[in-house]
Amino acid sequence: MRAPRTLTARLVVTAVLLVAVVSALIGAVSTVALRNQQLAQLDRDVQSSLNRAFGDGDRDNRGADDGGPPPGPGNQAPNTIFAVLEPAGSSTASGGLVFQRDSNTRRDLSSRALARLGDVPTDDDVHGVDLPGLGSYRVSTRALSNGAVVVSGLPTHPVDETVATLVGYEALLVLLGLGVAAGLGTVVVRRQLRPLNEVAATADRVSRLPLASGDIDLDERVPAHLTDERTEVGRVGSALNSLLVHVESSLEARHRSEQQVRQFVADASHELRTPLATIHGYAELSRRTPDDPVALSGALTKVETETDRMSALVEDLLLLARLDSGRPLERTEVDVTLLLLESVTDARVLSPAHHWKLELPDEPVTVTGDENRLHQVVRNLLGNARAHTPPGTTVTVAAAVVGDEVRVSVHDDGPGFPPALVEHAFERFTRGDSSRTRASGGAGLGLSLVAAISEAHRGRASVDSRPGDTTLTVSLPR
Repeated sequence: MRAPRTLTARLVVTAVLLVAVVSALIGAVSTVALRNQQLAQLDRDVQSSLNRAFGDGDRDNRGADDGGPPPGPGNQAPNTIFAVLEPAGSSTASGGLVFQRDSNTRRDLSSRALARLGDVPTDDDVHGVDLPGLGSYRVSTRALSNGAVVVSGLPTHPVDETVATLVGYEALLVLLGLGVAAGLGTVVVRRQLRPLNEVAATADRVSRLPLASGDIDLDERVPAHLTDERTEVGRVGSALNSLLVHVESSLEARHRSEQQVRQFVADASHELRTPLATIHGYAELSRRTPDDPVALSGALTKVETETDRMSALVEDLLLLARLDSGRPLERTEVDVTLLLLESVTDARVLSPAHHWKLELPDEPVTVTGDENRLHQVVRNLLGNARAHTPPGTTVTVAAAVVGDEVRVSVHDDGPGFPPALVEHAFERFTRGDSSRTRASGGAGLGLSLVAAISEAHRGRASVDSRPGDTTLTVSLPR
């Protein structure tokens, strides 16, 4: 299998090919232009040669029968051919070749050469012809009045030699140019791709990090000077940095989720272990004292109490699991005004030591949702205020329509949430005391249920707390 070419190699090869193509085009055009110019000059020389044979045109179209001498070679350049072709049926034909070093030395043309010359059109123009034993010539013909044809021509080999020399030099220069282009192109391309290699090095370092589990410290980033989005490499670097930020946030979210799951399992196990241990203890006590009705009754009562408490915890956990799975809730019109009236009335009965206030608009407030779950939201909010504020605290329950939202708020002037607890108020098993006791009467799932039910209604829950001023707000779409 052929090894894949690197980007550097492909770019250099592309540049070299472009140089080769351009050089070949320039060389071809130059060669054709030179050859055409040389042939044009040769054609002019051929015409001059023919004119010299006629005495520069004074004896044009004259023959021997005119009383004057017939056309002759005259003073011609070396290697000039000259021939007088007699009319058809005539048995005479003369021809000669003027050699390069001695213009007086002539050689008769062969019959085949004369036959080829006889095929040249008699149009006083210059034509190319290949003569056996002599090579390629440019010749011109002119007819005499007696029907004879005068032919004069010059060889093309000087032009061919000049063109061949030019082609040789062009080939040599093209090869040198390709070598220089390959060398300089490699240096330049590698220099230009150096930033891309730095980006790749960053990606390689990230790929070697252990990202499977645990708290990930993903601080690798592409350097700032390689993130200028006005350049191609800058766009790649900026995109990679954005990807790393997204991956880092996702890994942090995953780690937080793992920690929450571990904490959830630990807290749920602890919350269930306490009533189970209590049930086990009182069951053991009732077994040991079967004949003591008072002790047996007390044990059964305690077992029933702990069973109810454990059942409530399990129901809350199951509800959270159903909400997490996205199971749809009921969708009916819920009278929020009536719901708050009933809930505040119940709260006054359960905690008469608190001062309960209700602030409602003049018109009834309604939303579309699950009435039982929304009732649980309000009950948990009031239960949280009742359980975590001292007697005499004023709790104000209000409802308002703000734009497309219905906002239900519970405000109290109690001590408020501890500062470190505010941002974790809606997390599961979060309680104001750090110990794992049930002194507050709850497992720390009340506000997490408020948040989960609000989100299931496409709403949200928020808290704003400081000493003497705490407000829990649930916002629901109308």
